[in-house]
Amino acid sequence: MIIYTNEGNPLGLQLQILAKFAKREVQVQLVNLNDSKYKHLLVLPTLELDNGLQLFSTAAIAKYLLADEGQQRDEWLEWSTTLLAPALAHHMGVGHKADPNALPVLNGLVKKLDDHLKSSPYLAGDKITSADLAVWSLLAPDGTLKGAQNVDHLRDWYGRLKVLPEVQQVLQQQPLKDLSFNALQQSNRYGGLHHITLKRPSLVDAGKLLAETGNTLADTITDEEIEAARTAFTYVEPKKLLEPRTVLPKAGERNVLITSALPYVNNVPHLGNIIGCVLSADIFARYSRSAGYNTLLICGTDEYGTATENKALAENLTPREICDKYFELHNAIYRWFGIGFDYFGRTTHQEQTEIVQEAFKDVHSAGYIITESVEQLLCQKCDRFLADRFVEGTCPHPGCGYEDARGDQCDKCGKLVNATELIRPRCKVCNSAPVLRSSDQLFIDLPKAEPKLREWVDKADNGWTHNARVITRAWLREGLKPRCITRDLKWGIPVPHAGFEKKVFYVWFDAPFGYVSMTKRYTKDYQQWWQPAKGTDVELFQFMAKDNVPFHSVVWPSVLLAINKGHTLVSHIMATEYLNYEDGKFSKSRGIGVFGNDAQETGIPADVWRFYLASARPEGQDSSFSWNDLAARNNSELLNNLGNFVNRALVFCEKNFNSLVPEVVLTQDELILLALINRELRGYINSLEKAKLRDGIRHLLAISRHGNGYMQTQQPWVLLKGDETQKKRAATIIGLSANIACLLANLLFPYMPSTARTLFDQLNSKQTTLNASKPLATLLLPAGHKIGKPAPLFAKLEQAFIDELKGKYGGVQAQTESAKSDQLSVADLEQAIQAQGNKVRELKASTKDKSVWQPEVNKLLELKKQLEAAQKAAPSAVQAPTKSGTPSVQDLEKAVQAQGEKVRQLKSSTKDKSVWQPEVNVLLDLKKQLEAAQKTASAAPVPAASAPATPNGEQVKALENKIAQQGEKVRTLKASGDATVWKPEVEILLSLKKELATLTGVPAAAPAQGKSKKKK
Repeated sequence: MIIYTNEGNPLGLQLQILAKFAKREVQVQLVNLNDSKYKHLLVLPTLELDNGLQLFSTAAIAKYLLADEGQQRDEWLEWSTTLLAPALAHHMGVGHKADPNALPVLNGLVKKLDDHLKSSPYLAGDKITSADLAVWSLLAPDGTLKGAQNVDHLRDWYGRLKVLPEVQQVLQQQPLKDLSFNALQQSNRYGGLHHITLKRPSLVDAGKLLAETGNTLADTITDEEIEAARTAFTYVEPKKLLEPRTVLPKAGERNVLITSALPYVNNVPHLGNIIGCVLSADIFARYSRSAGYNTLLICGTDEYGTATENKALAENLTPREICDKYFELHNAIYRWFGIGFDYFGRTTHQEQTEIVQEAFKDVHSAGYIITESVEQLLCQKCDRFLADRFVEGTCPHPGCGYEDARGDQCDKCGKLVNATELIRPRCKVCNSAPVLRSSDQLFIDLPKAEPKLREWVDKADNGWTHNARVITRAWLREGLKPRCITRDLKWGIPVPHAGFEKKVFYVWFDAPFGYVSMTKRYTKDYQQWWQPAKGTDVELFQFMAKDNVPFHSVVWPSVLLAINKGHTLVSHIMATEYLNYEDGKFSKSRGIGVFGNDAQETGIPADVWRFYLASARPEGQDSSFSWNDLAARNNSELLNNLGNFVNRALVFCEKNFNSLVPEVVLTQDELILLALINRELRGYINSLEKAKLRDGIRHLLAISRHGNGYMQTQQPWVLLKGDETQKKRAATIIGLSANIACLLANLLFPYMPSTARTLFDQLNSKQTTLNASKPLATLLLPAGHKIGKPAPLFAKLEQAFIDELKGKYGGVQAQTESAKSDQLSVADLEQAIQAQGNKVRELKASTKDKSVWQPEVNKLLELKKQLEAAQKAAPSAVQAPTKSGTPSVQDLEKAVQAQGEKVRQLKSSTKDKSVWQPEVNVLLDLKKQLEAAQKTASAAPVPAASAPATPNGEQVKALENKIAQQGEKVRTLKASGDATVWKPEVEILLSLKKELATLTGVPAAAPAQGKSKKKK
């Protein structure tokens, strides 16, 4: 026999205990009713007999397993299933909140139990029966009797049953702490509590025996909800979504202006960048359009600043070429992700220069610009002041000492750094030591703007995310300080001010005006959005990661308030926390994590990425991307839940109703379902209105779960085989399910636009406007509507495939630059490292001044990083050459030598054991092969002596030169006295000598074991 149940189900516990008392061998299977393998199961638990017969009434199962226990036992079983179980389910709040109507009922039932047990040791007399086991199992979940008073007889009875051997054996497999009435939510195919009717027995008031649960909202469907569902579910010609060519705000209508923080063009955007800004903005914009609002979504690349110049230096391109290259890359990635900007622009357009320079003049005229002298680092060799990111040096923070800290931040300790605070600073371009010089810069007088800003923040921040409010208040609490808006750079917008013509604007001052300039590129009437006429309200939603908040909530608003020309100020700051990657963090500068181009290469559809990233969106706290979580969500939420419901509904319609949607005749079951759907629809609308995208997905999936449960409970496939009445009933089920599928297509569109379009094609329907003010399910597909061709919407992601992707994209961004072909080979890099190492040693020997030799050390470290990357890109192990499938001793010796050198190089380049340990394992394996080959060779018959092969003269000469060079190297290193430095080089020398001996046939001299002592 098999007991099918779900995890934590107290009724499943009951069946297991009954089987133990009946001494029947049973197999327990924990199942999920959404799994197609168990479509033959209607409810849980179910007992399947050896002959295939299924029993799902717990009372019937008790009578089957433990027969002839008397009429009193039967009465108590009936009492437990019809009265106690429903009351407990409603009181404990299955899946939702508790029903307050349940508590007085439950108090009466508990009093009845306690009163009965006062005069009887067990429910049906002097012996334990299945009735005791059934009732005990219902009271077993944690919290059921919490706070109960004056029920000592019940507690005594409960304790005596708990210690029984049969009960304890089951509890070892099913601990009490894991039991929950919430498991009943997944124990039937309909879900919710509507299938568990709360009955009030004819009992006198029992008083207060059980404690309140703390929840006050009932989960029962009200008459008002039923009536609202009935009234709304009629066919009204839907309002099709038609967007004008150019979207402009209109007086008396809702006008929504949406911006995404401008992505910087110094690298490929990673998944955290995408969900934090552009994807979140796109989902919200698609919802806003579907709700009928005048909606404009603006974004573009942020292209000025030191990061661009740094990237240009690294790739040997001009800043303009870098911007052109990465703009196209960003644009292509966002298009692949289905992000539908109304305009995607660039901050290097002429409109940006004009708007920024005009804004500066306005701020200056208003008296908010001051001049201050700033000490900066000047590179005399490059003849330029060095911006933060053009300076590197040792981190000044105590306990850190990282030697490659940047002039703005230390990547090791994560703390902010001023370039002038770096210890032993050096120019990133030429490695020379800069000097400190003064330079005049322009500042915006934020303290002067602070009163206006505080007044505005007090009125505006109600629509901001919690983290945006906290960050802004922290800045204001500390008091604002003048902020520099100019820099001594060449790549940027020139400052239109006498004496500052050779300077450019700091990128933080320039970039936010990109929203305005890009709108101007979109429409010549851009000022209708950014400086709207009186009577036209524009709501500005700005999406960003939390590190961008101060610039959007403090700095840029201060600039606009200083200008005082009626600019649109942000009303909703939608700031996310950080999305991490597996167990680490994304890093654009260090190339760690899954990036936009990686997502394209996986073969997983863009819509699945959109869905997953929205599901994992870090709204209240940091969250993590996980390959396994991606697969689980795809397979359970999309494939098994949403996709399964939609496909079943449409396939039934196609095959049984000639693709024509049948008439829906509402009964109480349909009205309950619609009332539940309307609850989720309201939740969806409320969530999306506040840009709570994760919650929106939760409500959407709840609707498809209700639909799945409805179909599974009603079983139209059975009804279609019945009489005319049953066939009409099946028609209603399929007609309503098709309409729910159409509703889901509309709700899915903001998250998965391509999938929604496919579903609309299958429905032969179009997207319609959502009624955000009155969210109720309506009849979208009238009777007789002909649907299209159904097909599965989603595919399963197999674990092997996910494991492959996890290994392929294990946290390091693939190098896809065209310059890849120009990179040095492993051999070239090894030679370069050897030469640079000699240079460093010579410098260290000649002077103790670290500022002299540290730049050369940095070059050496960089070469070692390049070597490590090149070795990873090359075949992962040195393979022993084979002849006829069996390597010779000589071949294996060469392989061991080469692999040993590889291990030494890796160990010298990094302390990360995960990098070099696999190569050590390869080396050990080669040594084992060599040992085995040597044993085989020594056991083989000795052939007749023959003259040694004549060695190749050039090979001998080359080896002798190498030995001479290596010997000199060893002698130089030994003079330093550090054995950890020269011992590896001695090993290389010995290997070279062995190779020469093998080639010439002359044994190599054994190394000296120590210094000889002079005779006295």
